Amino acid sequence: MSQTVDFVVAIPARYAASRLPGKPLRLLGGQPLVLRVAERALQAGAREVWVATDDSRIAEALQGLSTVRVAMTSAAHASGTDRLAECAAQAGWADDTLVVNLQGDEPFAPAEGIRAVAEALVYSGAEMSTLATPVEDAQTLFDPNVVKVVRKQNLDALYFSRAPIPWHRDAFAQSRDTLAGPHWLRHIGIYGYRAGFLRQFAALPPGVLEQLESLEQLRVLEAGYRLSVALSPAEFPPGIDTPHDLERAETWLAAQA
Repeated sequence: MSQTVDFVVAIPARYAASRLPGKPLRLLGGQPLVLRVAERALQAGAREVWVATDDSRIAEALQGLSTVRVAMTSAAHASGTDRLAECAAQAGWADDTLVVNLQGDEPFAPAEGIRAVAEALVYSGAEMSTLATPVEDAQTLFDPNVVKVVRKQNLDALYFSRAPIPWHRDAFAQSRDTLAGPHWLRHIGIYGYRAGFLRQFAALPPGVLEQLESLEQLRVLEAGYRLSVALSPAEFPPGIDTPHDLERAETWLAAQA
C-alpha cells in the first residue's frame, strides 16, 4: 500500500472519563496523555491534527505543540463520534476529507498503524475502517474489557463483541486456559472515515446491539454499512482506561527507555 494517503487526525479528549477521571491530563512519563497522543499523530504524517475537547485545561496542556489545533466542543456529547462531528464542522472539512479518529488514551499508537487505518479506508472502499491484532493469550480473549472482532472473507467486520468470539466449541469444552489456533483478533479502537460519513454516523440513532454491548462501532454494522478491518502493521499496545492500565503503561514506557 502507498503511504501517500492524505488524511487528518482528530483526537476526542473528554475530561470526565468514568473509569479514570481527568484521563487526558494524567501523567505518563511526566507528560499528559493527550500530549503524547497528539505527538504520535504528528509523527504519522497527518496533514492536520486536531484535539476535540470540552475542557480548557486540556487545551492548555497542548500549548507546547503549536501545530496541533484545538476544537472546544460541547460537554453534552454522548460519544467521541458526536464530539468529532462538531470538530469537523469547526475545522470546515469537505465531505471527502479522510479523518482518522485516534482515541485520546492511545499514547503508544504507532505511526504506521495510524497510516494503515487511513490506507485501509481508501483501498477497501468501505464507509469506515479500523484495525485489529491477534489475541495472544486466553486471559485477553476472555476479558470483557477487551473487544474482539470477527471478519468476513473480504476483511470487513462481521461483528464486534466483548465476548470471546468466535466460540471454539470443542476446544473450550476441554480448556479455556490456552488458545487453540490463530482465530481471535483484538479490536484496536482507531477509526478512519470521510468527514461526510462521520457526520452521517453521528446522526444515526443508537442501535440495539450497540447499547447491549456498549460498542458504538456496532451502530455502523446494524445500519448496513461496511467497516473494513486491517491488521495493524506494528505493535499497538492496549489503550489506557483504568488506573491499572496507567501503571502498566508506565512499566511499558520504562522498558522502552
